[in-house]
Amino acid sequence: MKKQIITIAGAPGSGKSSTAKLVAQKLNFRHFSSGDFFRQIGLKLGISLNQVSKIAETDTRIDKMTDEEIRKLANENQIVIDSRLAFHWIPDSFKVFLDLPLEIAKDRIANDLKENLLRKSSEESSTKEEIYKKITDRLESEKKRYKELYNIDHTDKNNFDLVIDTNKNNLFEVVQIIISKYNEWIKDN
Repeated sequence: MKKQIITIAGAPGSGKSSTAKLVAQKLNFRHFSSGDFFRQIGLKLGISLNQVSKIAETDTRIDKMTDEEIRKLANENQIVIDSRLAFHWIPDSFKVFLDLPLEIAKDRIANDLKENLLRKSSEESSTKEEIYKKITDRLESEKKRYKELYNIDHTDKNNFDLVIDTNKNNLFEVVQIIISKYNEWIKDN
């Protein structure tokens, strides 16, 4: 039987962390967030998440440290991982992509900055226009880095078992869809 690992990737602001936490809670699985891991790196260095991404463009150690952390998780069971690249490092996981237009994502991120202390301390407070520019820049930075480092496009939806538009489904619907499809996937494997 396959290991019970769910990897959740997606567009910025699509709800990866909230979804992964709730899926893990409902399934009684452990949760790991590479975004939180990346933010912790930024906090240790005293810089924002976007600055960490910029440094990672020329210093591969940051991505490689994060990737190594995720590869270790492949040995675990009953875990939900929200990460841009976990689908790649753990190919036999149930791979989910959460989709959301960046125009809508900027509003969600702006609201999240008001409530999420870790996110707030790792990102400069911004207007919605600044947030849009930052998430667009970060997405382009990641696409460039992952193409150069691993020759993959982490936004290619063909890499995933399930793609969900989080603009058309609320958090609880998304979680229910993932759990339902995951249970089908587990039975078939």
